[in-house]
Amino acid sequence: MYICPECAHEWPPGAAIESTDETSVVRDAYGNVLNDGDAVTVIKDLKIKGSSAVVKVGTKVKNIRLVSGDHDIDCKIDGIGAMQLKSEFVKKT
Repeated sequence: MYICPECAHEWPPGAAIESTDETSVVRDAYGNVLNDGDAVTVIKDLKIKGSSAVVKVGTKVKNIRLVSGDHDIDCKIDGIGAMQLKSEFVKKT
């Protein structure tokens, strides 16, 4: 048996390999499709966990990168730094 060191999932050596070619489509709050390199605008004040800082409404974010997971946008915000955002709180500009 093979065992994943991160999640402890087990599978037999002869198991078929699943392809992960399924591309998930990430959409903004208004249903527009987002792509890597797009510019977005924040539509809601977002508190930063563990800090008293806030990402204000109307903050523009350039050059986003789409990642998998709950927070599906990876970006850098001027004055704050690297962050991950949920696509439901942004709109494409």
